[in-house]
Amino acid sequence: MAEAERFFARKMSELGVALNEAQRQAVTQTEGPLLLLASPGSGKTTTIIMRIGYLIEEKGVDPARLKAVTFSKASAADMKERFRRFFPQLPQVSFSTIHSMAFEVVRDHFRRTGTLWQLIEGGAEEAKEAQPETPKLQKRHLLRGLYQSVVGGAITDDEMDELTTFISFVKNKLVPPEKWSQLNVGVREAANLLREYERVKLAGSGGKRLIDYDDMLTIAAEVMEQDEELLRKYQARYDYVLTDESQDTSLVQHVIVERLVREHRNLCVVADDDQSIYSWRGAEPAYLLDFRKTYPGAASLLMTRNYRSTRTIVDAANTFIKRNKTRYDKNMTTENPEGPPIVIRSFADYAYQAKYLAENVTGTERLAEVAVLYRNNASSIALINAFDRAGIPFYMKDADNRFFSHWVVLDVLNFMRMTFTDKRPDILEKIHFKLKGYISKSQMAALGSINNDESVFDNLLRFVPLQDYQVSLLEEVKDTFRQMQGMPPRPAIRVIRERLGYEKAIEGMCERFGFRKEYLIGILNTLEEIAGQLESMEQFAARLKHLEAALAAARSRRGQNAVTFSTFHSAKGLEFDRVYMIDLVEGIIPSPDDKGDSALMEEAARLFYVGMTRARSHLELLAYRERDGEKTAESTFVADMKRILAPPPPVTGMEQVAARQVAPKPEPVKAKAFRTPAEVVAGSSVRHRVFGAGVVESVEGDHVDMRFPTAGLKKLSLGKCLEMGLLEPV
Repeated sequence: MAEAERFFARKMSELGVALNEAQRQAVTQTEGPLLLLASPGSGKTTTIIMRIGYLIEEKGVDPARLKAVTFSKASAADMKERFRRFFPQLPQVSFSTIHSMAFEVVRDHFRRTGTLWQLIEGGAEEAKEAQPETPKLQKRHLLRGLYQSVVGGAITDDEMDELTTFISFVKNKLVPPEKWSQLNVGVREAANLLREYERVKLAGSGGKRLIDYDDMLTIAAEVMEQDEELLRKYQARYDYVLTDESQDTSLVQHVIVERLVREHRNLCVVADDDQSIYSWRGAEPAYLLDFRKTYPGAASLLMTRNYRSTRTIVDAANTFIKRNKTRYDKNMTTENPEGPPIVIRSFADYAYQAKYLAENVTGTERLAEVAVLYRNNASSIALINAFDRAGIPFYMKDADNRFFSHWVVLDVLNFMRMTFTDKRPDILEKIHFKLKGYISKSQMAALGSINNDESVFDNLLRFVPLQDYQVSLLEEVKDTFRQMQGMPPRPAIRVIRERLGYEKAIEGMCERFGFRKEYLIGILNTLEEIAGQLESMEQFAARLKHLEAALAAARSRRGQNAVTFSTFHSAKGLEFDRVYMIDLVEGIIPSPDDKGDSALMEEAARLFYVGMTRARSHLELLAYRERDGEKTAESTFVADMKRILAPPPPVTGMEQVAARQVAPKPEPVKAKAFRTPAEVVAGSSVRHRVFGAGVVESVEGDHVDMRFPTAGLKKLSLGKCLEMGLLEPV
């Protein structure tokens, strides 16, 4: 391997890049299928770029014969830039997303078959050859129309998100139509909507077949199976293929890659099964565990040395992720020094969380090295409010302004407008069925025909036929609105929720339409937080507009000295000196759905692990004991971390006797297990059934100190370990 040594020496001289032994193996193991499992912070991107450079410079591979498939456009652009810096003298290699590669196949197929087509999603660069889209041919516009005709009524933004996620899941998982209705979806008639959507796309418009991003994948997979000539064309194009972030690759994407490399089998799959967090989008992490079944004789390599984080964080994260059973058995390690302890905070109330963060970050010079991570985008609104008030700039990669246009927010503003004037039936029209006066559509229609510039409630009571029970209710509603005049916004929202019956109306809508009550009530709670100490409803409306503008401006602060707000999902691949993980309570992470499904529970743990491993040195885990008057429980993952960071001391004496009385029947003692204290000697290497291989540091009476690469120093009861057969020679 003299050529390899020359290559590494040259790159060390040119770039100052020195690879460890595992990274070097990943660079030089170029032939045949290879599964490269890379832990967080293990220098994955550098290794990938060096591998590509090695193939070109040392193996003489034409750069045009290499294909690198990345997870996103951003990662493709990052790799292109990194490759250009490492190998400025070489021609550029093809880095692209799987969608872009699939689009090439689909476009080629349509050209060969004379099929006219129209892309109905986004404004993708890949679709430059397509005719310009028109508003009527946009995916969401089509789905809105189909929802109106199939279900009736208007689809909400939340339902639209869930419907499009369902469609992507079905396509990426290659779920057959007969099984669509078996999937759990929070949108009525989802399976029928999808069937109608597929029919409309196939029928086309103006003689053109309609396709979306998901179709690029399914059509490409189908074409590569049925059109052997086209398949051979693409198979002959590349001699080496590399896929990055493969733990997030879906079944249909795996199928496309497998067919592409079927002849030469020179495939390098770079992944980390412990960071697979996109099953809801169709990702297929089980594919990695079955890699050798798909590619018999495949090699596998582990890159587990973490260069990013302190030993404190690495050891804790490594121990935590081992709670999962469906994973490759590997240990993330580091040669970095110990760092500050991981901090776990539990506030008395949710309201203190954002205030603490703003106060804690105030005065920080390097704001770009601070990140606040959360599971749901809804968590960001309270942060935006607190940080904006404190004058702390923040950046959000995936800023979502839809909160401010959500129908719950608009409803609250319309309730408030009614306190300024109750003479506008157009305002009442928007909220009448969410009001405890139980005004019907026909009654609203009758009211709309009255044009006398009088109170809508007086007109209802005088001129519109009402049920007997409605009279007193509407009189009470009218009186309540008048009492609210000039009221500060926070108590006004409370009146809207309780006395005007809005919260009860929301509960009824959740029962009828399947909306998530916790999410909608959470919006109301957030609005109350924003109202805070504001004095008037006008100030509240202005504050919402200001925060909406602040959120929009947050997108433009990439690369600036600003705190990063991000979901755990969007933070993958990023790193910061200081990381705060928030809202770590039961019901959020893990969610109720997670707790009912072992696979989802493991994915939630992986999400927590991804958050932890974004931190270089400072990591805080934040929970609270109460929210909006209701008790909350800290996340089971936080409880796990407490046990990892401060394991209970070994029991002795009477405690040991009591514990023995209720202890479950121990596992059978292994034949090799130590049976006498004399066999456990300081300096010897032993294996603990729970903590793995370690070294005995000292033995004093019944106490033995052992240090483990993954669990750190453990003070154990020697007698208990021998009794249970927990120790054996390495």
